[in-house]
Amino acid sequence: MSGAEDIMKLQIIVGSTRPGRLARPVADWAAEAAEKHGGFEVELVDLVDYGLPLLDEPGPPRMGRYEHEHTRRWSAKIKEADAFVFVTPEYNYGPSVSLLNAVDYLHNEWLYAPVGFVSYGGIAGGLRSVQVMKQVVTTVRMMPIPEGVAIPFVMQHVKAGVFDPPPPVTGSVAPMLTELARWANVLRPLRTAPPPPPPPLPGPATAPPGSAPAPGPPGADTGPSRTS
Repeated sequence: MSGAEDIMKLQIIVGSTRPGRLARPVADWAAEAAEKHGGFEVELVDLVDYGLPLLDEPGPPRMGRYEHEHTRRWSAKIKEADAFVFVTPEYNYGPSVSLLNAVDYLHNEWLYAPVGFVSYGGIAGGLRSVQVMKQVVTTVRMMPIPEGVAIPFVMQHVKAGVFDPPPPVTGSVAPMLTELARWANVLRPLRTAPPPPPPPLPGPATAPPGSAPAPGPPGADTGPSRTS
């Protein structure tokens, strides 16, 4: 994450990896718009470049004990940002599996980060996928902002691999970025602080191997009898 004296860093995450995806031209346009806005240092982060398989870490992400290099690369990249924009399609009323998977890989790296959404699809403009993602990101303590960009009938606006937005879409970018910057500024102290420790696992505490058993209550049978 950027230092207190630096401009805040925004990562625009390309949330689809399928061949022929429209997420990349839409994300390229969103990144250009964010650069013009001027409130952030902007970086485009493409999930294709990280090659994340379906979640294959044996430990819970909250513990941060990553065994695979692809997870460590992904973790290091996400730690750099103060805020995010997820560019997401809508598949069957939900987001892409690749975006969900990328979020599920991590936990502490997402904490207290604001996130906006640029969604695209048919008549609904991808908004149903955003509603699903909002439930997911709040679970890792991200702050999804109400302002967003929804692109209906996206196929009509992509020519030769370039997204050319209609005026209503163009006009919705700046309000989202301005609100995202406000939240990023307020949340920055939490984002740079150590995360809270995870709660203890349910059930009795387990003693480390080789340690003496905990004493029981007075009168309890704590071992073999020593009387003869």
